[in-house]
Amino acid sequence: VGLLLENEQITEEEAEAAYAEELEFTEKSNLIKAPHFVIMVREALAPEYGERQVEEGGLKVLTTLDWEMQQKAEQAVADFAEINKENFDAENASLVAIDPDNGQILAMVGSVDYFSDDIDGNFNVAVQGKRQPGSSFKPMVYSVGFESGYTDKTTLWDVVTKFGEGADGEDYEPHNYDLEEHGPVSVRSALQGSINVPAVKMLYLAGAGNVIKKAKKFGYTTLGDPNIYGLSLVLGGAEVTLLEHTAAYATFASGGIKYPTVSILKVENDKGKILQEYEEEDGEEVMDRETVNLLTDVLSDNIARAPYFGESNYLTIGSRPVAAKTGTTNDYRDAWMMGYTPQLAVGVWVGNNDFSAMRRGAGGSSVAGPIWNTFIKNA
Repeated sequence: VGLLLENEQITEEEAEAAYAEELEFTEKSNLIKAPHFVIMVREALAPEYGERQVEEGGLKVLTTLDWEMQQKAEQAVADFAEINKENFDAENASLVAIDPDNGQILAMVGSVDYFSDDIDGNFNVAVQGKRQPGSSFKPMVYSVGFESGYTDKTTLWDVVTKFGEGADGEDYEPHNYDLEEHGPVSVRSALQGSINVPAVKMLYLAGAGNVIKKAKKFGYTTLGDPNIYGLSLVLGGAEVTLLEHTAAYATFASGGIKYPTVSILKVENDKGKILQEYEEEDGEEVMDRETVNLLTDVLSDNIARAPYFGESNYLTIGSRPVAAKTGTTNDYRDAWMMGYTPQLAVGVWVGNNDFSAMRRGAGGSSVAGPIWNTFIKNA
């Protein structure tokens, strides 16, 4: 304004009016694409090359992100954001998609809106958020049970059972989400119906220590001593991150072969010299294919699921087979939808960053399911 006035481009009155205007600064939301993923990549590069080199050194970084798929992921999350907020008091959501053949991250949405201060949107739930997975952890427990010799035809009794002393020193007496008893049920029916009491019995048979040991081989880094959780482990008593949870499902999708999670393919400096380049690995077999195939067959059996979820549900994608599992914490603080085809593993979490509870009924199928189903169909 001063220079304009000095050069007689404006009058004194116009200058005074300009000075009197209150300035409002707004952060532009279009300066960075796939912000949570980009920030994650920057943070991965910084220890190797230094903050200044990453920010100002002219590095050229080729990542695993599939931009077309990323746009579909962002759109799926956005499509249901307002609906979930209005109907279920669920303000946030996160999505991760991984290629099971190599562990490459194809899409990542860390929150509904990176630029929203109201929900602490720049917090990347997929990587930084440790949340209870609810029943979406059950496939890990049942797969260890399958390794131990139990099958999908094994009968488990779904009756209220008082187990021994739990992690809190009290007798542990789990209940089903519908507070009903179903009597003798097959493992196939128990897993697809997400019935709690039989799942606890399977954990008892498989051994919590064995499940934790196997889960760590699948890549979970947030799990502690099994004695901390007791038998509630199978109901999602431990905490996981969405990225590692999705990577575990990707391991199921690959037939039990675990690949390291990858986000960076190549890094060049400002002179074109290659500083690092991704080389595909063979992967590590952490579970035999026969066991995984049985688990996948159960998780893709919509007939076994129908009595509990109905024939038409968000866990199916038309005529194409897909393995899927929901998860919901008892107090509706976390809702999950996890699943895979041989070509893609997808995980979705819905909840609130401040751990506040969503409205009753905000289950994995109802709030995470529509996002997951919409994305995986489009992808």
